[in-house]
Amino acid sequence: MNMMRRYFTLFFCLTLSISYAQEAVVNENSEPILTEKDSILETSTIAELRVIDTVKIDTTLLAGQTIALIDHVEVSEFDKKWLESWKNNVIDSSLIIKPEDTIGKVVIENFTTEQLKERIAYLDSQTPFNFEYNPSLEKIIKHYLKNRQQTLANLMGKAKYYFPMFEEHLAKYDIPMELKYLAIVESALKANATSRVGAKGLWQFMYGTGKEYDLKVSSYVDERSDPIKATEAACQYLSKLHGIFNDWDLALAAYNSGPGNVNKAIRRSGGQKNYWNIRHYLPRETAGYLPAFYATYYIFEYADEHQLYAKNDILNTFETDTIVVKRQISFEQVNNILGTDMELLTFLNPQYKLKIIPVVKGRDYTLTLPKFISGSFVSNEAQIYAYAEAEDAKREKPLPKYFEANDRIRYKVKSGDYLGKIANKYGVSVSSIKRWNGLKSNNLRVGQRLTIYPRRAIATSNSQPNKAKTTVKKPAPKGKYATYVVKKGDSLWLISQKYPQVSVAQLKEWNDIWSTKSLKPGTKLKIY
Repeated sequence: MNMMRRYFTLFFCLTLSISYAQEAVVNENSEPILTEKDSILETSTIAELRVIDTVKIDTTLLAGQTIALIDHVEVSEFDKKWLESWKNNVIDSSLIIKPEDTIGKVVIENFTTEQLKERIAYLDSQTPFNFEYNPSLEKIIKHYLKNRQQTLANLMGKAKYYFPMFEEHLAKYDIPMELKYLAIVESALKANATSRVGAKGLWQFMYGTGKEYDLKVSSYVDERSDPIKATEAACQYLSKLHGIFNDWDLALAAYNSGPGNVNKAIRRSGGQKNYWNIRHYLPRETAGYLPAFYATYYIFEYADEHQLYAKNDILNTFETDTIVVKRQISFEQVNNILGTDMELLTFLNPQYKLKIIPVVKGRDYTLTLPKFISGSFVSNEAQIYAYAEAEDAKREKPLPKYFEANDRIRYKVKSGDYLGKIANKYGVSVSSIKRWNGLKSNNLRVGQRLTIYPRRAIATSNSQPNKAKTTVKKPAPKGKYATYVVKKGDSLWLISQKYPQVSVAQLKEWNDIWSTKSLKPGTKLKIY
């Protein structure tokens, strides 16, 4: 699906049909939904605005009113001029999309070893890496050109979006620009790529290493998949490794297998420090790591000579913009209002695991959109958040009856009491009473005070204030159930969001949970 071509066509069609859209709104007698936050929309300002689209909202949510999306005409023109200036000056000609029938006609015939040696020598003169010809590297390059033509063409299309982003950060840390090709070797430019050992993202950070470089992982967000934050972390990590080895080849080997493995390889080689001299002492994956990096570097730099061109029309980085969200919002809600595309939103915002952008105190989370859509988001921010709030209000709320008996009581043990009797009286388990009170055994003493969170409703009267009126204990659900293992940072609410139509109250009832203190990592919950 050619997403961006469709979006630009939509944009210009809307521009040509402004008068029709305005007339349609008048005929429907609909008013834009404006909140107190829309105080900027005074009468004098409204004259400068135009309606670009209307989206019908569920009448049960917003009283049947229609949201009229607005766009600041003059600012939209500024955006167009800005984009045109970038397109004229920034786009790398080697990444221009070529006709479909040119892809696959890669030149490998009449490609001699001498030509390859000359080209590699030239590239070596441009880089601090030890880029030298050897037969094994020639074999890899020719294999890629012969067998990975479509893959390389797709990667060049993605590079159109990612490389400018990489280059900006590499320049910030004074790191060789060639390292932008490392992300291809690491992840094939897949922001959500996950390795067999759990490394994640464009730069393949393990959880521990990512945490060291402030890449947060939560139920909502995995910042190892955030293109900007992960690139920043990768630059910091690569700079640190180069500071240790003072050699970029060894820094890359350490990036892949860890500094410890590189040090062991140096020792086993008798103290050699050239990558090619220690290669056979490195783990197998790392032994092929730099050759793959050099082969990718060569092919991208000499793509035209091999008639290899970018495939798939993906956005340029400068054609996007980011917005710090002010309330929790989902991709679906953004899509419903602005008519975007879930595939596009996922590509531009791969760090959001549940396709929901949270709002967390002390942490800014952003939404990346194509520039011509981001303007519409900013102009209609209050309406969008109002719609999201109305949508969220549709969620099932805990019924009051589930809270009636949840208050803590203090029970005084009487003669003849035992844990089973007390547990049955209040509709709880013996193990729960022991857990709530830190009991190591079933022994009780008269007069002992127990903390209990009753599961059964407790009724009182003036004449019998302490006598409990119990109801029949609700039987446990029957049938199949899933098992969920609690992770660090989980809460009952977060867990309930992962299962449609499951409430916090149900999770508590199914798993005999009446205190959040019992929700510890590793706890297994039944989900019916």
